[in-house]
Amino acid sequence: MAVKVLFFGDIGIDDAVALIYSHLNEGVELVGVVADYGNVPREAAVSSVHYLLELFDLKGKIRVIGGAETPMTGEQPTFYPEIHGKYGLGPIIPGVYEGVIENFFEIVRLIEKYENELVIVNVGRLTSLATMFILYQSLMEKVKAYYIMGGAFWVPGNVTAVSEANIYADPIAADIVFTYATNVTIFPLNVTDHAIITPAMSDYIAYKGKAKILKTLVDYYYEFYKNRDPGIIGSPIHDLLPVMAAVDDTMFSFRMLPVKVVTEREGAHRGQTIADIRSYVTLPSSEKRHRIAFQFDYFSFYKNFMCTMTGEDF
Repeated sequence: MAVKVLFFGDIGIDDAVALIYSHLNEGVELVGVVADYGNVPREAAVSSVHYLLELFDLKGKIRVIGGAETPMTGEQPTFYPEIHGKYGLGPIIPGVYEGVIENFFEIVRLIEKYENELVIVNVGRLTSLATMFILYQSLMEKVKAYYIMGGAFWVPGNVTAVSEANIYADPIAADIVFTYATNVTIFPLNVTDHAIITPAMSDYIAYKGKAKILKTLVDYYYEFYKNRDPGIIGSPIHDLLPVMAAVDDTMFSFRMLPVKVVTEREGAHRGQTIADIRSYVTLPSSEKRHRIAFQFDYFSFYKNFMCTMTGEDF
């Protein structure tokens, strides 16, 4: 039976690739998309989700929900069109969606409809998800599991030396989610930096023709990464891993650890994710622990991705 997924994203290129993968993978039943600010403004994110659904003949079949516009810090968000494009789809301009955006309560309806079956995959800022825990804490206990892309544990961050973008953008929201959510799996930069899609992979996928626009997205993304790191051989598709793991997590190795978030608004440590690995300290039994992915098997990732995107065996 397919895993029922409610996808929270701040639509950028890797979000879009994750959504295309969700559509093509028979193990995923995508029931809704919450489009948040992050890589692009919320309105652009909503427009891009509707564009993708129409492109893959899914219009009206999957609920699109307008998420948060700004972080809980009260700051104005920073957007990244130079990385993801104006609408989060690289060079593609889908146009402005003019339908309903203010429908946040639809999240409640989906959780109630798929009680104890629904998996939430959050690959963007955690503002909308944290809002659900503030407003509907008991309801959130009916979510089966949470798969979250974010954080960096003892590896370089991508915003500061120690902080990853999703956590840095709204550390208060991240702290709320990690405090109240149970059955959480975190996919930090430790693994997502290595989820590389090479030009040869995207060329072959384009040749097979199932995954529309994927090559356009990945090629645009690769240009940014090549300029930043000339030695890189492809694009890290960060947001893909939580969706993959929701169906099959056997390619990963995990540790159960307590996680803290630095919520200071200023300073290089803002948004840092800290896991306590001291073996000589006895933590209280009430101390919440989360499952963190620290390593994964790239060959399994490659095979899974290429099979899904082409319909062939690898």
